[in-house]
Amino acid sequence: MHIVIMGCGRVGSTLAHILEDKGHSVAIIDQSPEAFRRLRGTFKGRRVVGMGFDRDVLIEAQIEKASAFVAVSSGDNSNIISARVARETFGVENVVARIYDSRRAEVYQRLGIPTVATVRWTAEQMLRRLLPDGAMPLWRDPTGEVKLAEVQTDTAWIGARVGEMEGSARTRVAFLSRLGEAVIPTADTVIQDGDVVHVMAHSSDIDRITEALAKRGKEGE
Repeated sequence: MHIVIMGCGRVGSTLAHILEDKGHSVAIIDQSPEAFRRLRGTFKGRRVVGMGFDRDVLIEAQIEKASAFVAVSSGDNSNIISARVARETFGVENVVARIYDSRRAEVYQRLGIPTVATVRWTAEQMLRRLLPDGAMPLWRDPTGEVKLAEVQTDTAWIGARVGEMEGSARTRVAFLSRLGEAVIPTADTVIQDGDVVHVMAHSSDIDRITEALAKRGKEGE
């Protein structure tokens, strides 16, 4: 699979190395030739100097055969314009843009341009560790109506089966984090000490689910 990346900063160069290690061909675009110094000496992909929304630059990066386009430069406008050109002009369906302004990111999400809002993502990750009670979203669909959320549960659920948990909270457990690994549970999977529960649900149901999963520890009080 050929992937075009715009922006050879820390994120872009890291993505380029990871994707190449996974066997993909990569072209990376940056307006500064000095940025390519972040690439390791063994990098085999294309280095293209220019702006990611310039048609000629994109063609040089072989956008016409690309399966995906990633825009991770330091400019919101450049990222979103480049993503739109890749999708609307060259027909690349799988595009994603990094956006620092979370309000703008939500707008573009609703327009069908997948975005990663850097500030919001970082803030939510910090909050998940500072305020562990409740639920924090890990992913949301472009409409914002469906979320994948990490939900804190009472220790009284240890030893219970996932099916019982799902029935009690009227939700779907997407996966468990267990000893650093993701586990796709069945209804008979037993909750173990240290498991982190992740649910997939409508945004409007997250608070209800969080409360329901905390009730087991309060029964009989």
